[in-house]
Amino acid sequence: MNVDGSKYKCYLFDLGFYIKERALKAKEERNKEIPNTPGYEFQCGRIIAFNEVISIMQQCAKGFDIPLQDLNMKDIEPDRDFT
Repeated sequence: MNVDGSKYKCYLFDLGFYIKERALKAKEERNKEIPNTPGYEFQCGRIIAFNEVISIMQQCAKGFDIPLQDLNMKDIEPDRDFT
């Protein structure tokens, strides 16, 4: 195991990127759907789930004094970006 934790930093940075990327894709897919259809409702559910995951990651990072840029999530606000 790498003593300085760089392996974990890289993991968290990539994880943040992939979660954010999938959340934005879910929003894009939702916007293609017709409101009140099963596809639209499904994508809304995905967005809510990603909102929760990103919120938890950001709150935990704050608790551990980890800068959001280390998680690749500095530029995203769940309640603003996933509504």
